[in-house]
Amino acid sequence: MKKILTALLAIALVWQANAEENTWLTNLPKAEAQAKAENKIVLVDFTGSDWCGWCKKFNGEVLNTPEFQAYAKNNLVLVELDFPHKKEQSTDLKQANANLKSRFAVHGFPTFVALNKDGKEIGRQVGYAKGGPAAFIAKLEAFKKK
Repeated sequence: MKKILTALLAIALVWQANAEENTWLTNLPKAEAQAKAENKIVLVDFTGSDWCGWCKKFNGEVLNTPEFQAYAKNNLVLVELDFPHKKEQSTDLKQANANLKSRFAVHGFPTFVALNKDGKEIGRQVGYAKGGPAAFIAKLEAFKKK
């Protein structure tokens, strides 16, 4: 019984650690303040989480990988601005996301916008891109140099 409880505790701790690594904010001003305090880039993901096939593919091949998660933990503040078809969202969140979609002139999903610690856009990727986490991390590193 003690071994089972120890194993369950270990699984719970690993799950909690993974959940913390995968934290995506939904409030851009809060993310910008955090990025400034931590000297990190803000990565904004404009997505259609419940309908966009390319978004789902990129999530699986890049965003949900241990390699990207490790990079993100040390370099990024993550923001997801979701435009779902079926998932419920508050009216305020829908309006805030729509305003940001307009502000950043987003016309397709997924679109990733990188902002420096001062909130200035330093790069973007529109659509799906091949190459896995290494290619996306290299692109983000190039954005940091701007």
